[in-house]
Amino acid sequence: MGCKSEDELRPSVYSNVIRQFDKAADLMNLDPQIHKILRKTTNEIVVNFPVKMDDGRIEMFTGYRVQHNNVLGPYKGGLRYHPLVDIDEVRALATWMTWKSAIVNIPFGGAKGGIQFDPYKCSKSECERITRRFTFALGNNIGPEYDIPAPDVNTNAQIMAWILDTYLSTMPAHERQACSHVVTGKPVEAGGSLGRDKATGQGVVYTIQEWAKDKNFHLDGAKYIVQGFGNVGSWVSRLMKQQGSKLTAVEDISGAIFNPEGIDPDGLNDYARTKKGIKGYPNTKEIDHKAFLSVKADIFIPAALENQITADTAPLLNIKLLAEGANGPTDPGGDKILQTKGIDVLPDILCNAGGVVVSYFEWLQNKRSEFWDLEEVDQKLRRILTNAYDRVRDVAEKFNTDWRTAAYIVALRRLETVYKERGIFP
Repeated sequence: MGCKSEDELRPSVYSNVIRQFDKAADLMNLDPQIHKILRKTTNEIVVNFPVKMDDGRIEMFTGYRVQHNNVLGPYKGGLRYHPLVDIDEVRALATWMTWKSAIVNIPFGGAKGGIQFDPYKCSKSECERITRRFTFALGNNIGPEYDIPAPDVNTNAQIMAWILDTYLSTMPAHERQACSHVVTGKPVEAGGSLGRDKATGQGVVYTIQEWAKDKNFHLDGAKYIVQGFGNVGSWVSRLMKQQGSKLTAVEDISGAIFNPEGIDPDGLNDYARTKKGIKGYPNTKEIDHKAFLSVKADIFIPAALENQITADTAPLLNIKLLAEGANGPTDPGGDKILQTKGIDVLPDILCNAGGVVVSYFEWLQNKRSEFWDLEEVDQKLRRILTNAYDRVRDVAEKFNTDWRTAAYIVALRRLETVYKERGIFP
């Protein structure tokens, strides 16, 4: 027998989602017919498209858009640019988006998309052409009242602006102004919302604050470590600094750094933007991946990719709380060990829902031709996430279950109610 490829050895993220879903569905006695519906994605779009590179050669790219469910509202979810993007991962992320929107009570369904390539190996002009060609290839599979993309891993406001411009160019002239909400996470000047850039990180901090209140735990002086220092990880770090908490270790694609006396998140953010990574940041010690996971801290915030906390890595953790800034950082094997160790978990579909909530705010502002100030955005975000936190906590107590399963039950109960009220066509 030959050796398995790296792709074949990667655990299926979607199979983890289904296992988590089935566990919650069984515990809550979800209607079996609705169980069947929610177990499947609605649409899976795969597009292969050519792009002319800077040197004149033509390269083929593969892009994905998976639409899981839209019973609560338009499909909603980010786009990621990464060499490991595949249909399995995008299915999982789309499904999580359905649960996430349901938990925070916003009128969106779940979708996700991406392109399989490394944007750091392309010039800005190549990234623009790839983005525009992908948008054109998707055609009317996206739309302001149908499916609304947003930023995710390795995508940002600039990329959303290119998608917006390309999409509007395909619309009749008299309809263009009514379609600015086809994407969220746009630059503020192009119709974006204040607070969108920090929204996911801000949501993580709001849920940590609620946990701290419940546990009578003081964040002032608490130690935390962060994995991933992109948009979410850097914002969480800077916002936790405002709580008086101390960042002692950080890991990203360039390596891991440690300083028990504390690392300044603002200084590290400036450094990482310039150097394209955290490696070499002054007054820190370089440590390996295993040593990073073993750092003693109060809170660990994974904000990188999926399947980081597994049956192999979970035993290393020496923390009180895991607050999931990333999607799917913990697999079922890791979950079991965290429960055995008595480590509290704020699950991704609750903890990092701030991004989709403020995307909803941006969508609303565009539809109404309004513009909200940052204070209004933050107040509304805090209220929505606090209410969601309370719902998950109450369900965890009612069913005597872990918070991840409780979060799933909150989402599934809302979806089940809507399906029962509307019925199944025909």
